[in-house]
Amino acid sequence: MSLVPLVALIFFGVSGGAYGIEPLFSTSGPGMGILLILIAPLIYSVPHALVCAELGTAIPVEGGYYHWVKRGLGRFWAFQQGVLQWVCSFVDMALYPVMFTSYLSSLIGAVAPGKHVLFEIGSIQVDLNWAICVGVIVVFTLVNLMGAGWVGDSSVVFAIICLTPMLILTAIGAYHLLSDGINPVSSLTAEQGQSTWNAFGSGLFIVMWNYSGWDSVSTVAGEMENPKKHLPKALFWSVLLIIIGYLLPSLGALAVGADGENGWKSWQDGAFSDIAGELAGPWLQYTVTIGGLFASVAMFSALLASYSRLPSALSHDGYLPKWVSKESKRYKMPIASIIGSSVIYALFCFSSFSNLVIFDVFLTNIGILLEVAALIALRIREPELERPYRIPGGWWSIGLITFSLTAVSVWAAIEQYNEEGSKAVVYCLIVVGASLLLYPLLAARKAARETAAAERGAADLAAGVRAYGLSGSQWDSAHSDKVAGDAGTDSVEA
Repeated sequence: MSLVPLVALIFFGVSGGAYGIEPLFSTSGPGMGILLILIAPLIYSVPHALVCAELGTAIPVEGGYYHWVKRGLGRFWAFQQGVLQWVCSFVDMALYPVMFTSYLSSLIGAVAPGKHVLFEIGSIQVDLNWAICVGVIVVFTLVNLMGAGWVGDSSVVFAIICLTPMLILTAIGAYHLLSDGINPVSSLTAEQGQSTWNAFGSGLFIVMWNYSGWDSVSTVAGEMENPKKHLPKALFWSVLLIIIGYLLPSLGALAVGADGENGWKSWQDGAFSDIAGELAGPWLQYTVTIGGLFASVAMFSALLASYSRLPSALSHDGYLPKWVSKESKRYKMPIASIIGSSVIYALFCFSSFSNLVIFDVFLTNIGILLEVAALIALRIREPELERPYRIPGGWWSIGLITFSLTAVSVWAAIEQYNEEGSKAVVYCLIVVGASLLLYPLLAARKAARETAAAERGAADLAAGVRAYGLSGSQWDSAHSDKVAGDAGTDSVEA
């Protein structure tokens, strides 16, 4: 991937456009909503992007943040990072095909959930809606099997398709704001009596979801063109693009006012389509809906490229079977890792699994804090490590980044608990507990394989066996390295 596809890949790994930002305004009000779109990047996005820029250029390898944590904190925490973020992806990734069918059902009512049931398996209903979700997953699994370059190039096309309707909405909305003399931020909060702190806190919880995922592209660093040079630039331009992509359409959409069927007081996910219809008629409503269709599949494609590298990295390090990381000869893609992840995502598209998404915030922020800890550890333990991009400001900047990301993560966990209750905490503890118990089992299996491989190598050496039939005293060191690698040598250390 070159620079422009890399920007597009980050754009869809984090945002996908203004689609989904609508509840921010009905929850917090127009003034606070616009303020949060501008403030959230400063306290959440930019700090995380800076961490990703330094670690991503210092350790630009396939598997990305898994290897950052391994280099900084060791194998145990790297395992937790890889497993927890991959498990988190099960419910996170299932949202995008479901989002696609949601937009599609607004155009074709027959594909709505439960309209056409194909068959039932116990309590699970297999309907046309789920079949379309699977179709989306199959198509973009095939795109991913052709390499991250294809994913990046297709993301550029999808970005144009997704952003064009929002640019039109912005222009028409701006015309109404000016011609009708409407103040888009006349009200700071959503309703009279709502405190500023409540509006800020509730809105931040929503907007941080739309500003997370800056590390996602790091897992395909091995397929980037000059990541040491391009990654910081791509992160910088992506931050600007995403802020503008939220800000301008939101301002334009506020031209509909507060009340009425499409007023900002009633905005929910997908409201931009109806807003577009009110501002310009059915043609723009359909255009925005089609943009939402493409945004959902583009986000799925970009994040599949990211998440599918995690089981592959775990396989390379000996925790999962070798076939998980086996690559195609032509495109050098981890075939089983991509297909296996997609199968899991298809299963989680069933509506019965939708409530599992409540542990997403916990696991996402655990991953961010592990990356910050790895950054600090590497600054202390490896001060001479080559860092093509280095966070400016020294330890003062790192201290501010650590405080900001920790505070936002803790606060988000509290908000998640207040919103979902103990169920969210229980789900998170189950996943984390399972990962903690899994590590010693897989680590012991890995150690046993390494010991067995070493013993076989020693026995062969003692017997004077020449690898591949070579004569004389020349040994096939490449073959010996391969045996050690198959036994589970950690890929970064190798």
